[in-house]
Amino acid sequence: MEPLKEMFNRDFYRHFADVFAGADKKFDRNGFYKDVTEALETRELNGRLRHTALMLGKHLSNDYKKAVEVLMKAAPSLKTGYTALVLPDFVALYGKDHFDLSMKALQYFTTLGSAEFAIREFLKTDFTRTLTVMKQWAVHNDHHVRRLASEGSRPRLPWSFKLDAVIKDPSLTRDILESLKTDDTLYVRKSVANHLNDISKDNSAYMLQLVKGWDTQHPHTGWIVKHASRTLIKKGDKDSLSVFNFEKQVKVKLVQFKLSAASIRLGDALTFTFQLKSEKSSPQKLVIDYVVHYPKSSGELSQKVFKLKEVVLQPGEELSFSKKQVFKDMTTRKHYKGKHLISIQVNGKIYGEQAFQLKITS
Repeated sequence: MEPLKEMFNRDFYRHFADVFAGADKKFDRNGFYKDVTEALETRELNGRLRHTALMLGKHLSNDYKKAVEVLMKAAPSLKTGYTALVLPDFVALYGKDHFDLSMKALQYFTTLGSAEFAIREFLKTDFTRTLTVMKQWAVHNDHHVRRLASEGSRPRLPWSFKLDAVIKDPSLTRDILESLKTDDTLYVRKSVANHLNDISKDNSAYMLQLVKGWDTQHPHTGWIVKHASRTLIKKGDKDSLSVFNFEKQVKVKLVQFKLSAASIRLGDALTFTFQLKSEKSSPQKLVIDYVVHYPKSSGELSQKVFKLKEVVLQPGEELSFSKKQVFKDMTTRKHYKGKHLISIQVNGKIYGEQAFQLKITS
């Protein structure tokens, strides 16, 4: 699989330079291409993105308004997706002294490639003014813009810095979330759920109190609240479990918990099976997860909780489960050899674990 950084390759830059040369007669196509591809192989994904924005700054007009006009003219001819983040990145780099124009530019550029990272630079320098604009975006007719209102103001957006003001006072973004809690676009609802999940990591009581006031019978709102509560449910948070009527006093017995092998190699799959038997005289609504304990480079174990199934276990009922887990390196996880653990978790409580060895050959 080709590395993600190869989205910014020489073919991309040739097209990119051609587009800007067509949008601005004064644009030095060859000079830009030379500068932007210099030492290209030494830069990773985000380094390439930032370098592209910097080289645009070098080759476009020093007049920010004129530069943005060229960006706007070029934008429809550029590829959408991650590489289009160059445009909002340019705004974040050069547009802080031109607030109104920059907000208009980000509103447009987010429809081509999300401006979630760029808008946070404005939140950092002028929080109140920027948040006011984002509250207006939350009721925009374009779903990309509505998503930006939520995603850009997340307290703990991955690949970005934390918004300490929102972590300290999560009510700051409440108006945005209230506007989007019944949004009919899944792309937006996922962002709202992730925003709420972020809040739950620092202010769980506030998050639960907020969603308790929402109509979870509405299918869109119900989906958001359920997805937003995933971290709390995995932790077995009693207040969160009660919101969804999960059993707080679980009585089950784990039996026949087995692994398909005591040792596997990197790239292999491991299958595990188990049964859960009810030991309660009334039905139990359960969320069943499994936890993989991965060794880190230091030898310490880190946990990753994976969702398995939600069930209602009847009195005396016994259910069987089987799951295959693949162990291979990904961009988000590097594996290390040695002892690993798999444990079964029911409503946030561990009921048993099994160990196996992961072998890595060079």
